[in-house]
Amino acid sequence: MNSDKKKLKYITEPIFDDIKLFEQEFRNALHSEVRMINMVGKYIIRHKGKHIRPILTILSSRLCGQPTVNSYRAAAMIELLHVATLIHDDVVDDANKRRGFPSINRMWKNKVAVLMGDFIFSKTLINMIGLKDFSALELIASTAEKLASGEILQIEKTLTKSMNEETYFDMIYKKTASLISTSCELGAITSTGKTKDRKAMLSYGTKLGMAFQIKDDLFDILGNESQMGKDMGADIKRNMVTLPLIHAFKKVTKVESNRLKKILASKKKTSFDLNNIKEIVDRVGGFNYAKEKIVEFNEQALDAISPYPNSPYKQSMVDLIAFNSHRTG
Repeated sequence: MNSDKKKLKYITEPIFDDIKLFEQEFRNALHSEVRMINMVGKYIIRHKGKHIRPILTILSSRLCGQPTVNSYRAAAMIELLHVATLIHDDVVDDANKRRGFPSINRMWKNKVAVLMGDFIFSKTLINMIGLKDFSALELIASTAEKLASGEILQIEKTLTKSMNEETYFDMIYKKTASLISTSCELGAITSTGKTKDRKAMLSYGTKLGMAFQIKDDLFDILGNESQMGKDMGADIKRNMVTLPLIHAFKKVTKVESNRLKKILASKKKTSFDLNNIKEIVDRVGGFNYAKEKIVEFNEQALDAISPYPNSPYKQSMVDLIAFNSHRTG
């Protein structure tokens, strides 16, 4: 995790001053007259994530033209929306950890966590109005709907045990890639506003976002808690089938398929069960298949920004693709 932060610090050097302006907007947005909100807000800021999405908003605005005040406001709004969804996700998943520290619901119980998520979401709406840009408002509203529908789609397919590859890609686009692509497109909207820039940033962000979620799904099975800073094997424990498992089900024998289904159906999965799944998925090429898909999406992301002239900002966006592929958390 520390090596990731060092790499990210190097990648974001060209926008160091821009990040400071975003962070100020983000802190201001989290402030409240209510003491408990400020206490939870400080906890969130102290244990902040990598800020990939606001970084992408700023880099995209730099690649397309020049960032404006709205670029920094949009970056803060995107991070607020992301944090709100994470808090609600942790309540739904009954998660104990987030970024290596106790989750909000673990620290302050579910009631405060849900209400804090609602508060942050309301702050997102206020920031949206502050942009005074109908294109941006329409895009963000559509993205918020996709985030929720993607999560519900995953739950539905888990309950009905009907997840396939096509649905999986639709689901990860909605629940992850849509927000990353919106982060990039907002950079174009708040700088040049040109259609060609919006399309290029949308494409780059979508492909990077797809690769990002597949990488997370690999971590869920292959990673460990010290690396990821959150509960490992969480998807499998909740019977959620991701790309490595979807591919494995296509390749295994009927006996092994039944064995996998039996483990997934078990309410209490042991480390032995998780290792059993890992061994089967690895043997039939499930992990390699997922890695190949990451490479495909990476190449498509690179193609999206290839027409732009070389610059430190373009290089940072190229480096972010490699960063995702090699990150350890």
